[in-house]
Amino acid sequence: MGGGSADSVPPIERGQMGEGGCFLETAGVEAIAAPRAPRASEASRMNVGVAHSEVNPNTRVMNSRGIWLAYIILVGLLHVVLLSIPFFSIPVVWTLTNVIHNLAMYVFLHTVKGTPFETPDQGKARLLTHWEQMDYGLQFTSSRKFLSISPIVLYLLASFYTKYDAAHFLINTASLLSVLLPKLPQFHGVRLFGINKY
Repeated sequence: MGGGSADSVPPIERGQMGEGGCFLETAGVEAIAAPRAPRASEASRMNVGVAHSEVNPNTRVMNSRGIWLAYIILVGLLHVVLLSIPFFSIPVVWTLTNVIHNLAMYVFLHTVKGTPFETPDQGKARLLTHWEQMDYGLQFTSSRKFLSISPIVLYLLASFYTKYDAAHFLINTASLLSVLLPKLPQFHGVRLFGINKY
């Protein structure tokens, strides 16, 4: 600690002020000038902006560039894959697309808790689902509206292409309600019957 390196500031006399404008004075210890701020030429060599500034990246992931387009493409890809299975009829494919989409949305947004990242929030996000972490818990943001409207649009498409068949209609309605109800502000942080409490 006391030795210093070749490019360090040399020790100064007791009572003198160093280049940085302050000094350290302790009984029996040489005072060492405070380190100076880097010059502009040195700052250009620094790694500036290499890490994210979010305490919890889960709060902003749905606001990232292109995430909504990727989401729509993945749902479309799921539908095309299901259409390529020869023994599925069109109504079955639309119902399966709706149910699989809503099941995945329920699991990833309303069941899984915590973050896949090491966050310095001292465990605050550990007990929150992704939906509760999104946009720092603010309601009715653009990403929350998008994720609330997309299952409704898929439900309307599935209902239309199944020609409002009673069996498909009940399955699609139950599937829609399972992802829309947890999104309501009244259910923010609520665990029904203690399910998924810890």
